[in-house]
Amino acid sequence: MLQFLTHIFHTLPPFKGGQGRVIFPPFKGGLGWVFLILLSCRGPEIILPSEEEQRGDTMHTEVQGFYLLNEGNMGSNKATLDYYDYTTATYKRNIFAEANPDITQGLGDVGNDLRIYGNRLYAVINCSNLIEVMDAPTAKHIGQINIPNCRYLTFADGYGYCTSYAGPVQIGNTQIGYVAKFDTATLRIVDTCHVGFQPDGLEVVGNRLYVANSGGYLAPDYDSTLSVIDLASFKRVATIPVAPNLHRVQADHLGQLWVSSRGDYFDTPSRLFCLSLSSTTNSLDTLNIPVSNFCILGDSLYYISTEFSYETYEDIICYGIVDIRTHQPIQNHLITDGTTLVKPYGIAVHPTPREIYITDAGNYVTPGMLYCFSPQGILQWSVRTGDIPSAICFLWSQEQGTKSQD
Repeated sequence: MLQFLTHIFHTLPPFKGGQGRVIFPPFKGGLGWVFLILLSCRGPEIILPSEEEQRGDTMHTEVQGFYLLNEGNMGSNKATLDYYDYTTATYKRNIFAEANPDITQGLGDVGNDLRIYGNRLYAVINCSNLIEVMDAPTAKHIGQINIPNCRYLTFADGYGYCTSYAGPVQIGNTQIGYVAKFDTATLRIVDTCHVGFQPDGLEVVGNRLYVANSGGYLAPDYDSTLSVIDLASFKRVATIPVAPNLHRVQADHLGQLWVSSRGDYFDTPSRLFCLSLSSTTNSLDTLNIPVSNFCILGDSLYYISTEFSYETYEDIICYGIVDIRTHQPIQNHLITDGTTLVKPYGIAVHPTPREIYITDAGNYVTPGMLYCFSPQGILQWSVRTGDIPSAICFLWSQEQGTKSQD
């Protein structure tokens, strides 16, 4: 039975309702598929030793390096953590096992998000139902926070906030999702707030927390709302309609909130939205741009898109930069030297020289790649990663403190 399920799992086309989460495709007309449930924790896997390579040139700025979280394939317990050291130009794969020899069973199953807050590194391990908490400079284990079907993180004023699908990994699961609030000093959950169905990205703006609800388990009847939580009372105070299957959320320095929608993989395309927040009204601007992942630096929003269609069974890949002030595209490319990626997946931009990092998930079941491009879009170096390389988090020098780029 297990061999049969494994065969089915690996031969189905990927539905990226979440980063690296592969499920049966939804069909029009309200038909559904029974979802393959693969519940995994930290199983007795053999952990490979770390490997390192020299890539690029040394760099001495306020940023010491960056971590890269590899999701790993669902059910394989293969989430891994890589690190690139700017001071030595060394890329090191699978560092968690070496930093934590007493944790012999690895990081867990499906790494979904990675953030630094204060001097701690937080990795959301989706199907292992936990947040792994590490020392940011060394990646040594500090503790963990248990949250079922956990998804994405954000922080404010000494607290962490994590979205949870609440119920099991299962299509048709109608259990409403929630946000867990935890104390970063004690790592204890202090409150929860129910939001929409299958909440994903979230962001704090002022005294409000905005949560993107996907409804990914309810396809084709996706959720299409942002939930708004008052941080003081930790109660939901508003619901803002946006678009189906919302995914990522990030605020810019102008106080605007940028939100991506995956669409429905049929008639409704992926789109980027900008919510202008004020004390009296909220205005929503729709940009005719498909977005899978994005990051904001200064006045520029860098995006990648791998838009899959269940009508054509093909991906449409695009890249670009949007001016956050005018909401207009600055350019419709990030790569200018002809380098071709198979499945662009993660993106980050170095805050000083503005080097662009794009991860490539490839076929989703074997090691991916990380590409470093100059601000002009010319390949500087590339390196093999773990399976499904996703989130990148910059480690700042101790003098500057530690920060993360969402």
